[in-house]
Amino acid sequence: MVDLLVKLFIKDSARIHDLRVRGRYGILAGSVGIFLNLCLFAAKFFAGLLTSSISITADAFNNLSDAGSSLVTLLGFQMAGRPADHEHPFGHGRIEYLSGLLVSMAIMLVGIELVRSSFEKILHPQTVIFQILPFTILIVSIFTKLWMSYFNRTLGNRIESTAMKATAMDSLTDVAATSAVAVGALFSHFFHLQADGWIGMLVALFILYSGFTTARDSLSPLLGQAPDAEFVKQIEETVLSHKEVIGLHDLIVHDYGPGRCMISLHAEVPSSMDVLVMHDAIDLIELELRSRFNCEATIHMDPIVTDDKVAAVLKEKVIQLTQKIDPAITIHDFRMVQGKTHTNLIFDVTVPHKFWLTDAQVANCIRNSVQSIDEKYFAVIRVEKAFI
Repeated sequence: MVDLLVKLFIKDSARIHDLRVRGRYGILAGSVGIFLNLCLFAAKFFAGLLTSSISITADAFNNLSDAGSSLVTLLGFQMAGRPADHEHPFGHGRIEYLSGLLVSMAIMLVGIELVRSSFEKILHPQTVIFQILPFTILIVSIFTKLWMSYFNRTLGNRIESTAMKATAMDSLTDVAATSAVAVGALFSHFFHLQADGWIGMLVALFILYSGFTTARDSLSPLLGQAPDAEFVKQIEETVLSHKEVIGLHDLIVHDYGPGRCMISLHAEVPSSMDVLVMHDAIDLIELELRSRFNCEATIHMDPIVTDDKVAAVLKEKVIQLTQKIDPAITIHDFRMVQGKTHTNLIFDVTVPHKFWLTDAQVANCIRNSVQSIDEKYFAVIRVEKAFI
């Protein structure tokens, strides 16, 4: 069914890195969400009126908020697909994240209102009338939401959309909430327990949790989250596949919205090679990154001495010493400057965020370890945090 809808409504659906195609996926997902959620709202609201059930009515308005969320997502994809301009040279892709944030705020507002109405129902319970038609509507709703979760998760995985994946999770939350409402109706009918207000409160809490998780997933890329590990691996493999590059570090991925990013990194190259030849090689790598990952790429060349055996041996010893302090520590830009009275070993040290040692403690530990090799060796260190 999903593939059929994609085939019918999305032209060139396989070109998922094309921003226009991505926009079509967003329109399809939003349109399906609006239509089905409005249908579910109308059916459940009718069922709530028949049964005088606050939990069913609460679930109906949850679907109405989902329809509004789908509309915001649809508009967000449309606006995010706008091309770059002089005010936004990296495009408008982050609007997709902002639309997700707006969706989460709407969800939480609905949840807060339903907490209030459910609390009143707990204080002043009313008998819920059990009828086959409203109960059937709830069961149909559960299966509809299961399909919607599958639909959004499939599209979200296909185009790597956090907004669609969040919508899929929201649909699963709706399945749990509607199931709770159906169970509450059965309890009320067969055991004569007035659990409607409590079930409504449970639904409201599910809605609030859904809003919180959606907000978290939308805020994280806006705040500058770490790039996906698999994406980083692919970048590293692409760069290191060129024989001119012997290593890389300081890899940074700047996210400007789905399908829009900037990559910057330092590529270590042999200092003995002709600078014009290396410059041409770096240009080719940048072009390959842009073509493969649909991004902007900037590479800084770091010339490395590769024919100094003494420096190579010392570098390996320093690596072993830093690994004894913590395997998470890495070094790069290693240089050796010899003098009459001492020799400076100059290099950068990269440590993870929230490391168990301060930067000063890391530097002191490494300096002391280096001098244990030979007292004439002095480590000149710059400690920096890892970007990935």
